[in-house]
Amino acid sequence: MNIFRPLTKLVGRPSSILPSPFTRAISSSTPLTASPLARRDTPSINFGDWLDRQSNRSGPPDVNGPMELSKPQPHRMHVYATKHNTHITFTQPPRKDPANPGKQIDVLMSLSAGNIGFKKAGRGSYDAGYQLAAFVLKQIQERGLMRDLHSLEVVLRGFGKGREAVTKALLGSEGYLVRNKISSVKDATRLKFGGSRSPKPRRLG
Repeated sequence: MNIFRPLTKLVGRPSSILPSPFTRAISSSTPLTASPLARRDTPSINFGDWLDRQSNRSGPPDVNGPMELSKPQPHRMHVYATKHNTHITFTQPPRKDPANPGKQIDVLMSLSAGNIGFKKAGRGSYDAGYQLAAFVLKQIQERGLMRDLHSLEVVLRGFGKGREAVTKALLGSEGYLVRNKISSVKDATRLKFGGSRSPKPRRLG
């Protein structure tokens, strides 16, 4: 007795196992069309070719879109506070002079504690720095410089008493018009790193 005979009968007639729609699709003479989600053979590209294409562009990768307009540069108030004096310099943004190529910095105002009446040791005091800052802020308003002042950058240098005095004046009633236009505060104090040995500091008493 052959036990594989029923299996061979079933295999020999697939139409008896498969459903009728599937058998009609196979027996149909019309070709099968690929579905929209079918995989498409795209040409491969290596990383070296991609870098070559990016280098041929006008700019670096992903930065070739519309460039944003550059923001206007701010005015600057340089505060140089030493142990013996306080200096304040107010400058406007750099501009290009057609006669002299290159950036030209216009100094609108440059004053120290000696210019407002302080003498000798009094120039390095806290009161001298405060009155100097108040005088400079008043001159900015009286000269009509607030019209072109859109943003202000305060640059501090040195650790004299005038450093804190100018900061208090900007935060006080004297700087209420300029305070809202301050965009940044920077410290430009020069710190020695390496080099030759410094002179012996002066000892009093």
